Amino acid sequence: MLTITQALYDQIVAHARKDHPDEACGMVAGPVGAGRPERFIPMLNAARSPTFYEFDSQDLLKLYRELDDRDEEPVIIYHSHTATEAYPSRTDISYANEPGAHYVLVSTADTDGLGEFQFRSFRILDGAVTEEEVKVVETY
Repeated sequence: MLTITQALYDQIVAHARKDHPDEACGMVAGPVGAGRPERFIPMLNAARSPTFYEFDSQDLLKLYRELDDRDEEPVIIYHSHTATEAYPSRTDISYANEPGAHYVLVSTADTDGLGEFQFRSFRILDGAVTEEEVKVVETY
């Protein structure tokens, strides 16, 4: 299960809406070993595409050095889908290289008739996708 604060949830959704019609992407870091998302890190979609996202390699290298310096790790890796449901694509699955991370997808398309976005979390390990419950809390 992913437990996330309302504030972080709102920041991820706001980023997805702001970058629409392009896919948004980013990370939420937390203390190593805690599994608790704390620091919102929006990234630039270097692909600037409505169907694909890509972290800029230089930005990503800089971010991982910063994470090391702060004793943090990626807890959530997120991106948006602009025209499809919030479910990992084959490309998303092939790029999932953080076995301990929650992969959050936000859809900015109304694909289920329930509103203009979906917020879903998955674990992706060795190509296997498992959806998990998302619990939104005020504070930890």
